[in-house]
Amino acid sequence: MTTVRPKGTIVLDIGKTNAKLALVDEASREILAIRTTVNEVLTEGPYPHFDVERIWKWILEGLTEFAGKAEIGCISTTTHGAAVAVTDGQQLVLPILDYEFKGPDSVAESYRALRGEFWETLSPHLPGGLNVGRQLFWQEKTYPSAFARATTILFYPQYWVWRLTGVAVSEPTTLGCHTDLWNPETGTFSRLADEHGWSKLFSPLVQPWDTAGTILPEIAAKTGLPADCRVVAGIHDSNASLLPHILRRRAPFSVISTGTWMIFFAVGGSIADLDPARDCLANVDALGRAVPSARFMAGREYSILTDDSKAVPTEAEIARVVGEKIMALPSFAPRTGPYGLQEGHWSHDPKSLSPGEKIVAASLYCALVADTCLKLTGAAGPIVIEGPISRNPLFLSALTSIVGRPVIARTDATGTTEGAALLAQGPEGAGPGLPDPEPAPPLGHDLTAYAEVWRNSTY
Repeated sequence: MTTVRPKGTIVLDIGKTNAKLALVDEASREILAIRTTVNEVLTEGPYPHFDVERIWKWILEGLTEFAGKAEIGCISTTTHGAAVAVTDGQQLVLPILDYEFKGPDSVAESYRALRGEFWETLSPHLPGGLNVGRQLFWQEKTYPSAFARATTILFYPQYWVWRLTGVAVSEPTTLGCHTDLWNPETGTFSRLADEHGWSKLFSPLVQPWDTAGTILPEIAAKTGLPADCRVVAGIHDSNASLLPHILRRRAPFSVISTGTWMIFFAVGGSIADLDPARDCLANVDALGRAVPSARFMAGREYSILTDDSKAVPTEAEIARVVGEKIMALPSFAPRTGPYGLQEGHWSHDPKSLSPGEKIVAASLYCALVADTCLKLTGAAGPIVIEGPISRNPLFLSALTSIVGRPVIARTDATGTTEGAALLAQGPEGAGPGLPDPEPAPPLGHDLTAYAEVWRNSTY
């Protein structure tokens, strides 16, 4: 008896902490199989950089495995932002820099004078390599002979498209991800990108769902994928989370994409009041539109505050933290988020707290910073939570109590995978999607006094 294999799409999703390869059923959109690996940073060489060759080997192994499970018609790539590949058209001329490396800070002042006004790019001045423009400026100044060999610059999702197809493309969501290189309102390169000649090194602009090309013949032979398996242009990971919602929901609403970062998209919010000093910006969605946004390093800070404990807080621990106003005060990821200039500290000695109490305080901390970010972006309407923190009921209930609006946790799938898989069908293929689960209930403890003390302790 012949087994009929499902038709599938493969999603390559590279986050800052982990990389994931998912096989998604084309008809049901269920995840049929998934592989993960740690996204390692190499410290040898000229500067800390991503281990793209180890990831490439892992990708090929996963493609081979998935080729045996389904008829693969499309591969879609999505990655974290602030990563850029400088190539000579054949290979990298410089390693892909880890954006947390502080080397680019050495040119911060000279770069600041060149980068243009916030209101041109809607991109705040960020530390390290978080502005791609600063990365390129630092690389050009520090490694002039290598940089001079550059003929093509690719953002990280499109770097993997290039590895798979040999075709170089650009798309708006990564160009508009606090790069300093893009003017979201005009849909053109920034003055900085033009004046430094970088805009000429970027490949033609296409839409995220456009087909860049088919996989290279040698990859088809190596993995068993069909020779006509196409690869779409790809998308920035937080924008992948946003995509299903902008295609299915009516504004205003907010989407919070979580992982190492917590990224806020206030669809229908206000660009006019964005504060770049508080890590506010506009991202560019898959349709090329500017979306008021804010962010902080919630996953990283939560890990620091909880010592990575997996304890389940008791009602007594929740009551003690709320009643005694045990709180974490920002910020534990310096120079990022709305409180990036403050030094994080505890109101009580953390050594006196149980693992469960630390988890309660960390969850309330994330909810209060999230409330700040929502206000800064003029957010209104329901709030949809994607990613790991959607499985933290304490955070969800605390945020519900604080904002007084529906908070909807989408725990059925990772938003990045769902959104990236949608690229295989294009925007018209979104369909109605799964119905929303019930909104999170408010926390069973009054947070009014707790939140007031916390806010009065910040500035």
